[in-house]
Amino acid sequence: MPTFPCRYRAFILLITFLIYTCYHMSRKPISVVKSRLHHNCSEVIQPLNSTHSLNDTTWCNWAPFDKSNYKELLGAVDNAFLVAYAIGMFISGIFGERLPLRYYLTAGMLLSGLFTSLFGLGYFWNIHVLWYFVLVQIFNGLVQTTGWPAVVSCVGNWFGKGKRGLIMGIWNSHTSVGNILGSLLAGVWVDQQWGLSFVVPGVITAIMGIITFFFLIEYPEDVDCSPPQHHGNPEESQDHPEDPANGPSCNKESSLESAVTCSKEASAQPSAISFFGALRIPGVVEFSLCLLFAKLVSYTFLYWLPLYISNVVHFSAKEAGDLSTLFDVGGIIGGILAGLVSDYINGRATTCCVMLILAAPMMFLYNHVGQRGIGISIVMLLICGALVNGPYALITTAVSADLGTHKSLKGNAKALSTVTAIIDGTGSIGAALGPLLAGLISPTGWNNVFYMLIAADVLACLLLCRLVYKEILAWKSSLGKDKGYREM
Repeated sequence: MPTFPCRYRAFILLITFLIYTCYHMSRKPISVVKSRLHHNCSEVIQPLNSTHSLNDTTWCNWAPFDKSNYKELLGAVDNAFLVAYAIGMFISGIFGERLPLRYYLTAGMLLSGLFTSLFGLGYFWNIHVLWYFVLVQIFNGLVQTTGWPAVVSCVGNWFGKGKRGLIMGIWNSHTSVGNILGSLLAGVWVDQQWGLSFVVPGVITAIMGIITFFFLIEYPEDVDCSPPQHHGNPEESQDHPEDPANGPSCNKESSLESAVTCSKEASAQPSAISFFGALRIPGVVEFSLCLLFAKLVSYTFLYWLPLYISNVVHFSAKEAGDLSTLFDVGGIIGGILAGLVSDYINGRATTCCVMLILAAPMMFLYNHVGQRGIGISIVMLLICGALVNGPYALITTAVSADLGTHKSLKGNAKALSTVTAIIDGTGSIGAALGPLLAGLISPTGWNNVFYMLIAADVLACLLLCRLVYKEILAWKSSLGKDKGYREM
């Protein structure tokens, strides 16, 4: 074995980080461009050759989003992507386990770049029919599902359970970094040629797909590195937490990735786990349903926060998009904090539940007092972003990897992608419902949108109660054993 396994592991973290940063970067422009597709044209100076009336407040809007039902139409465009993404996610995990990840991600990124660019090209081609934008979003939603199961599976191949929460908490900041980059790039062109707000991220995503084809390494064994250990002797694991730089040899049957190595050498890989087999893994159903409501909240902020800021504070499209990035900055902090705390207390469900409990009152306060000053708005966006995205980040990364390498699988290395797809696919149903409900509810007032988000947050917390109870029992049992050892 080579003496530089850490170097390769760091490289895998970096390249998968950049891969999913590009995926999320290409999703974000629509939320920034929304406020440009329909806004108050009385504030815009008409060109000298304009034939529009001075009282016409919609002359600068982009048809078909220039009518009074523009919020419903924009919600339909969002939902076209999100429903396709939710449906495709359940299928994507199955393909991800049966196809080489490098080819799968490369194809996914090239197609994602293509369909993201096609949305922006609607500006240059002067397209004003709703079906074009909806159809592009449907195809984009389907091809974007190639990203998440594949990158989590790849990282799971390289990192064991020790310190997984912290490592994946830091790594998962790609979601927020991608959102920030997408907002900033879209903001550069949103007030002029908004089509470039999509074309530029699309081209960058496609270029990253080509880089993925040449440089992604799927398994440690491909570069003669030892795979990580997921399950070993419990006492040994407790006394000697795993160092990501180290890993067991092929003859350790407790290691999931070792099973992959041994099976490769024996040319007899285990069959991929079935969909219902993955559902029987303890904790998969609870965390999946929790993520449904947690992602509903997160994606409503992702798609509607810039428009909310623009409507309530009357910022320009660029200013609203720039300010909304603070929510994602908070998400980076929340994801890292959630991973660190859950590793320290060995309680993924409890960490998620506490953050969800705190998020509900913070969302209420942000809606009522968050717009009274720029300083208050900045602080509350950071806090809300941390508390909303922290549980979402933890469930989609460390929890998915934990369950995908659960000891009940008995060495079946083919479960990680399917489990990840089930959890994120269920969450994506919530991601589709959130923006749709926001589009339907927002005409009745933004207060009602926030009440809907708070209700979803509370439901996400309640779904974890059984797992939190089990973690508390495990802590009590562990404390009892420690007390017994001290008395001896």
